[in-house]
Amino acid sequence: MSVRIPQFDHIGCGTVINLSGSITLLPSSTQKKMPQFLSGVTLKNREGTELDAVEHLKGKVIGLYFSASWCPPCRLFTPKLKGFFEEIKKNHPEFEVIFVSRDRNSSDLVGYFEDHQGEWTYIPFGSDKIIELMQKYEVKTIPAMRIVNDKGEVIVKDARTEIQDKGDKAEALWADWMAIFH
Repeated sequence: MSVRIPQFDHIGCGTVINLSGSITLLPSSTQKKMPQFLSGVTLKNREGTELDAVEHLKGKVIGLYFSASWCPPCRLFTPKLKGFFEEIKKNHPEFEVIFVSRDRNSSDLVGYFEDHQGEWTYIPFGSDKIIELMQKYEVKTIPAMRIVNDKGEVIVKDARTEIQDKGDKAEALWADWMAIFH
């Protein structure tokens, strides 16, 4: 979580204080566009390329997918999510999924991601952002999925159940979500 301090707006900068206690001066115009809930986070894609979360997710509808390789219900849901994602991406390139892993080590995370998950990104093992996101979005059990905008505001709290129950009608479910989004 970050807090913006407007006292520095007169010099064209705002201040962001992160939970870690670090202070960053940013141009005020950047702050208004920046999805601060993932500020400073590096994502990885299927090829292992590191991506800046802020740049990668600008203007996107984001699915935060909380899951783990050791979780049997996760292993049942992941193929459904993958099919839903592939169907939605055909017409809606603004949809992105981020795998937020609860795996116990990096090799389990990467193996599960590479072998079972879709063409989306993940937060690398050991990132402090994983626990922060679980707390912010009140994730008590996995699998869980939240649909958020690029500011981190929740659009759909229990997207997992919605995909589980209505994912075979992907376009209709997407339309329902977009009615809330806009």
